[in-house]
Amino acid sequence: MSRLWALGFGLWVLGLGAVAAAQPGSPGSYYGQQARGGTPSTEVPPPLREVTFRQRLDEQLPLDAVFRDETGRPVALREFFGARPVVLAFVYYQCPMLCSQVMNGLSSASKALPFAAGKDFEVVLISFDPRDTPVAAAAKKQDHLGKWPEGNAHAWHFLTGDEATIRRVTAAAGFTYRWDERSGQFAHVSGILVATPDGRLARYFYGVEYSPKELRLALVESGEGRVGSIVDELLLYCFHYDPESGRYGLLVMNLIRLGGVITVLFIGAYIVVTRLRESHAPPLGRA
Repeated sequence: MSRLWALGFGLWVLGLGAVAAAQPGSPGSYYGQQARGGTPSTEVPPPLREVTFRQRLDEQLPLDAVFRDETGRPVALREFFGARPVVLAFVYYQCPMLCSQVMNGLSSASKALPFAAGKDFEVVLISFDPRDTPVAAAAKKQDHLGKWPEGNAHAWHFLTGDEATIRRVTAAAGFTYRWDERSGQFAHVSGILVATPDGRLARYFYGVEYSPKELRLALVESGEGRVGSIVDELLLYCFHYDPESGRYGLLVMNLIRLGGVITVLFIGAYIVVTRLRESHAPPLGRA
């Protein structure tokens, strides 16, 4: 009983003191280095104005698009959908820094999840560099094997394709990029997204580090009831995805309501238990 009361009180206090941290829609990193000082934060260099990762929530991915996996086998995107949600990232395998950070951040977040890749969700990495080959994809996958939870490497898929197919999928996801001759790299925004089992875009996360809690909520929400437990459903009641920030924020009023309900249930249970004890107690004066 005391645990129930503590939970209700804790949720109430949490609701009163909650402040959601903001995360910008486009991180200040395009090549793997942070933007230098001296440039106003609202000013984007001309070469990077075409580089975006715009949220296209509920848009359908072209699941008939055909790539090659790290073994060289032709695969349609639909092979990774249908049964579970998919975590999708656009990277390129010759990237000197930023793409590896995206993959490292995804690996770290997945290790902290209560779900297992291959069982509860799939991970699909699509190279947006048409020069990348299945050999390069296999080498990149081998480099990252030690960073994933043991036994689920089969659930991480490294895809390559031709430029037309790549452009078709990246355009559907709102991901644009640009080759920069001076640096010899692609300029692109870092981030990952979560898609529903039927291929609709559900959640976007920007940057190179991803909160396991927020990724967990995204998988539960986009899993359409196929992923998660009662605890996860309770968390979804208390948190809400904000498309502008690309984060899950606390729903203060829901927390207060939930805390109030739990408190009322505790008081009611306490009254019932007290009366039951009184009804079973021996009359005064009787030995």
